[in-house]
Amino acid sequence: MRDVLTEHGPIAQLLGDRFEPRPQQLAMAEAVASAMASRSISMIEAGTGVGKSFAYLVPAIERCAFHNEKVVVATNTIALQEQLVTKDIPLLEKALGDRLYDEQGRARLRAVLVKGRGNYVSLRRLKMASQRQDQLFPDAASRRSLHVIEDWAAQTDDGTRSTLPEIERPDIWDRVQSDSGNCMGRRCPYNEHCFYQNARREMEKANLLICNHALFFSDLALRSRQVGFLPVYQHVILDEAHGVEDVAAEHFGLSLSHGRVSHLLNALYTPRTRKGYLAQLAHLGTDMDILERAVELVRQADAAARAFFDALVDLSHSPEVRNGRIRRPDAIANPLTPAMNNLALRLRHLREQITSEPDRFELNAYAIRAAEIADIAEALVAQTSPGACYWVEVSQRYAGRPRVTLACSPIDVAPLLREHLFNTDASVILTSATLATRTVDMDEPVERAETAFAHTIARLGCEGASTLQLGSPFDHASQVELYVDRTMPSPTRGELEPAYLRELVSRIHDHLVDTDGGAFVLFTSFRLLYAVADAMAEPLESLGMPLFVQGRGGSRSALLEAFRRTERGVLLGAASFWQGVDVQGSTLRNVIITRLPFDPPDRPLTEARLERITDRGGNPFMEDSLPRAVIRFRQGFGRLIRSKTDRGRVVVLDPRIATKPYGRLFLQALPEGTRIVDIAPEPDDGFEPHPD
Repeated sequence: MRDVLTEHGPIAQLLGDRFEPRPQQLAMAEAVASAMASRSISMIEAGTGVGKSFAYLVPAIERCAFHNEKVVVATNTIALQEQLVTKDIPLLEKALGDRLYDEQGRARLRAVLVKGRGNYVSLRRLKMASQRQDQLFPDAASRRSLHVIEDWAAQTDDGTRSTLPEIERPDIWDRVQSDSGNCMGRRCPYNEHCFYQNARREMEKANLLICNHALFFSDLALRSRQVGFLPVYQHVILDEAHGVEDVAAEHFGLSLSHGRVSHLLNALYTPRTRKGYLAQLAHLGTDMDILERAVELVRQADAAARAFFDALVDLSHSPEVRNGRIRRPDAIANPLTPAMNNLALRLRHLREQITSEPDRFELNAYAIRAAEIADIAEALVAQTSPGACYWVEVSQRYAGRPRVTLACSPIDVAPLLREHLFNTDASVILTSATLATRTVDMDEPVERAETAFAHTIARLGCEGASTLQLGSPFDHASQVELYVDRTMPSPTRGELEPAYLRELVSRIHDHLVDTDGGAFVLFTSFRLLYAVADAMAEPLESLGMPLFVQGRGGSRSALLEAFRRTERGVLLGAASFWQGVDVQGSTLRNVIITRLPFDPPDRPLTEARLERITDRGGNPFMEDSLPRAVIRFRQGFGRLIRSKTDRGRVVVLDPRIATKPYGRLFLQALPEGTRIVDIAPEPDDGFEPHPD
């Protein structure tokens, strides 16, 4: 397989003039192959344009096809999963041709896209919901949504939600999705046609499994409790690995929202409409006394949930919980756990009185979910994980009530990942365009070069990983300029302070005029984003520049598609637009970074991480805040140049990049050759606007 990526290899022959030799791609493929052969850990930063998916897929396919091993490839975004499954892997299969078949003509490679169980429709549950829709669903919109699902289920090939047309009531999916708690297995009349079971069988036969980070780390968390979903694998490739810490922290943590509890209780019984699962059992001749006791316990659980989450709202307003962080156990009373346990017990008792086998399984699933909520509430209130940070989130009101979530995450995921991922028999490849805190000089000693990855290695717990940094093949010297504006007021004085806001809007306006739109404007807070959006709406309209604002006017993907259809658009985005967004061509020619992307230090999990560093005598700014900001800055910068023909500017409207000693670290993180334009140079202050 060593010839596959060379200029005389099968891919070059297939693509012809479209093939581009990439030395960085070959170097990455060799590093991945070496790590797989030695079952070791490798961290590889590959700049945009390296072609990293082929660089890891080729050695992965070799391990699958010729060594009888399983490889899991996990990505963070749906777009990359779809690229791998629908474009990259089929192209490699076509290029490799007969190599991927044995002497009997059997395929050596079996690649599948793996999705979580809840993505599949249950034909049995759909049939039951259809037969009992008048008792289950109180409104016409719910029934119309059910009919859309029925029509789709009769035609779909794979039964996954991703192909389902948009429905008015997305919550209806919960009533018909596949669920382990009510799966009848081989006793199900639809077992042979079950979309989930068919997918599961294909997964077991496959040797190259593509999934998302959420599923992979959910499985890893389950494995830590001696259960799991994915089959045994020998190699893991984590693409878009810059997001691994956050995803792992989420899946090794817990969360419970009022919406989740209400959704379960309303599915069982909604007093206002007298509809729900328990209501339709009355039509099946169920003992009314037993049924009414179950309904009463639903009412009691609802009252307990309201008291529980109202107490959390009150707590969030107290001086004790300044930023939402709850520092002590049992800070509120917990009526929710006993109420949900009582309900679960009653549902199990009711199950024993039911003769219908499908209903017995359905009641079992509801009982499991009620008991799970009880356990989570208990663990969150009692703060049973000593190494975790606990907090409450209270956001905008919904249906007259605030959205309330109680959550916890491990302060440091490194010990968990070290135990359950890195200290196993599997090789682990972590790759992304942004894993290091600076650009490594090719002449640097290996020991010094490895320090560029020190922050990411420490946060993930993969000490001993080999590291490799491969720069982008693009010519940044001719494709991009970085504009630095030292005369901009510092945002630390208050980002909504009138004088600062006026200056920010004015300078954004000037740079938009210079490039005639075609810009992303990146923010670190929605408050400032919306303030700028309101201030710029009329000026941009008068200039004929369409304005797209994250959080207003559609989903992230819808905003991106609308932006791509314009030539003079201006998109204002926050966190999710700093990474994982690919707009090639002249549509995007200007990226404006309003503020260096430091995490707010009072965010509960951030605060807890910084406190832990301080407690052991470290420097939290240099060890955590600054490296995170530099990596995120590199992600924002990387939005602009996505192909060898892209051109434009990146503007930094935060003077600290030029006036603070640490500003040089942001400049050193830029791609080699990037030209830096100091809008108002002051040579006497010692600032040298070059990364080297």
